[in-house]
Amino acid sequence: MATESPVQSAGSPRWRSLPARLLIAGTVAAVGAFSALMVMPDANAAASTLGAAAAQSGRYFGTAIAAGRLSNSTYSTIAAREFNMVTAENEMKPDATQPNRGQFNFSAGDQIYNWATQRGIPVRGHTLAWHAQQPGWMQSMRGSTLRQAMIDHINGVMAHYRGKLHSWDVVNEAFNEDGSRRQSNLQGTGNDWIEVAFRTARAADPSTKLCYNDYNIENWSYGKTQGVYNMIRDFKSRGVPIDCVGLQTHFTGGSSLPGNFQTTLSSFAALGVDVLLTEVDVTNASTSQYAGLTQACLNVPRCIGITVWGVRDSDSWRASENPLLFDGNGNKKAAYTSVLNALNAAGPTPSSPGPSSSATPGTGNRIVGAQSGRCVDVPSASQNNGTRVQLYDCNGQSNQAWTLTSSRQLTVYGTRCLDAAGSGNGSAVQIYSCNGQANQQWNVNSNGTITGVQSGRCLDVWGTGNGQQIQIYDCNGQANQRFSLN
Repeated sequence: MATESPVQSAGSPRWRSLPARLLIAGTVAAVGAFSALMVMPDANAAASTLGAAAAQSGRYFGTAIAAGRLSNSTYSTIAAREFNMVTAENEMKPDATQPNRGQFNFSAGDQIYNWATQRGIPVRGHTLAWHAQQPGWMQSMRGSTLRQAMIDHINGVMAHYRGKLHSWDVVNEAFNEDGSRRQSNLQGTGNDWIEVAFRTARAADPSTKLCYNDYNIENWSYGKTQGVYNMIRDFKSRGVPIDCVGLQTHFTGGSSLPGNFQTTLSSFAALGVDVLLTEVDVTNASTSQYAGLTQACLNVPRCIGITVWGVRDSDSWRASENPLLFDGNGNKKAAYTSVLNALNAAGPTPSSPGPSSSATPGTGNRIVGAQSGRCVDVPSASQNNGTRVQLYDCNGQSNQAWTLTSSRQLTVYGTRCLDAAGSGNGSAVQIYSCNGQANQQWNVNSNGTITGVQSGRCLDVWGTGNGQQIQIYDCNGQANQRFSLN
């Protein structure tokens, strides 16, 4: 295997190791086939930003953010306008969050988290356990001492962000190109170290998605892809908690979009995990490759989001290759348009309007949260206008019986409608006398989301316990935004 060499991201205070990106060539014809699948969207329905376009199908389109660049107005303006998911580029990695053993530092990570959440943008955590960017005190550790240090680090970082993040890349880049385990100091603690990391993470924060993340796992026939696939299959068969797999998708050549890329995505998804493209960048921002990878994700319902690794070319760790969607001056490139068109062409699929198969118009249904297993409930069986709805243990009573009408209202007690008190992120969801307005109309979607006709935002709940209040929020694919009507 080729050795790794450190490459500094332009303007970044920290290093990100540059793995040897083995080019697995796909055919030009396959790339063309991906492009041919795209249809130009109806101009009247098209969203004008990447995040908004992705949200139409219940997905996100995100970017990596560096705290040190947020003071640049061009950078921060593009980031806030275009993306509906954020990943910390370096600020949540082990060397940043625990520079000295037992002494955690979340200042840079919190800067990104606060910036994003103030703008209604959810955040992914990256990364908890990795052979690279370990703090100096950890690099020389071995055996049980290192194992305990890893556990303590996961617990410490996840306790700080408990309940706040969309997902975590729990383990990063643990496989060799041939599908065997990388011989890192973490691997030296025992072959079960990845399982231990995931079990520790689940106990530390039951509410966030737990992901395995790696590069060169885009080609289905490649040894590394199969190694990761077999690990996830084993984990799912034994109940090891894993919710998602991240394919970094660093494409570095004229034909590095594999012809079987969509097969890879669908094969991972078939294991029962979400699929994320986590660190996308493409040499010279090839329009066909960007369009192709986007379309492949759109074609797989459990491919829930795409993240590009940086905002402008000048922000990229591969700046000399101009691999992103905006040039150094912040101008949109041709690849940007190809991605936006693909996202818009997807329309509402898989979040198509209309009742799901389990929702029967005209009958009383429970609205059950996928994450919590609890019902959408009117507190104390109140019939007062403005009563905010909540999660509560399902009990079969009338204050949990919702009727989906042919006009897309969700009624309770026959005369009160599920009502959004506003259209922005965080707006309360309440009951109110039915009035036929758009803020009382809902699309019950096939992917489990319930979206407001007026806002386009999803029913959302931050927690899983009794009494957790319901709101609307930008759709992001998390389980706290999925419900079933039955």
